Amino acid sequence: MLIAVNGTQGSGKTTLCDYLCSSLREEYGRQCVALSLDDFYLTQAERKALAVAVHPLFITRGVPGTHDMGLLQSTLDQLLHANNARTTAIPRFDKGTDERKPTRDWASPPVHIVLLEGWCLGATAESERSLSGPVNALERDEDPQAIWRTQVNNSLREFFLPLYDRVDQWIMLRAPSFDCVFEWRREQEQKLADQAGKEKTTHLMNDASLQRFIQHYERLTRRCLAELPDHAHYLLQLNEARHIVSCKKSTGGVML
Repeated sequence: MLIAVNGTQGSGKTTLCDYLCSSLREEYGRQCVALSLDDFYLTQAERKALAVAVHPLFITRGVPGTHDMGLLQSTLDQLLHANNARTTAIPRFDKGTDERKPTRDWASPPVHIVLLEGWCLGATAESERSLSGPVNALERDEDPQAIWRTQVNNSLREFFLPLYDRVDQWIMLRAPSFDCVFEWRREQEQKLADQAGKEKTTHLMNDASLQRFIQHYERLTRRCLAELPDHAHYLLQLNEARHIVSCKKSTGGVML
């Protein structure tokens, strides 16, 4: 069984998935593994090549087009195989170094249920007309011809829609607004810094860098906040403190 979890950056997707894995194991005897879309980012070398070949903004990880979707699909193929008793190597990504962890660090449990979380899971492609207008300064100044966002849109259509067909249940952690993302993502950055300690971490961001960084995500985040609530099986509404203030269950939830 594959369960998809959508939520803005810093909304608590990883915490929720950890809780669900523990609950499913302890209360129901089901082995569960949590995957993050983040763990399937292209390597730095691959993103640099994409930035040269398509658009410079692809050097920054995060948007559709910066993930190894072939690796994700093959990993899901192994995990979701009907009678799977084998172990499966699961990629892990280190945001502090902006690179995949060595394969020796990849977890590999046999499971019954797979949780896949990601900030853009459930986002769908939009029309060429709606792409033409920038939503922020990054799109206006660094993607004036809409080359980058068009490629992101194409990746949604080509690679993410087939992924959605595999999902059995959808969960959404819905933020009050996009305005929360900066503060929530800033907390994540501080945690990365605390975890890194004295180790070399050249990819952690200050506030100015973070403000620019989250603009890469703004278009799709706003679309998800507006459109996904009508399609999720479980809608968990958050307040600014990330407390769940309401929970709505729908038996007819489905992604378009």
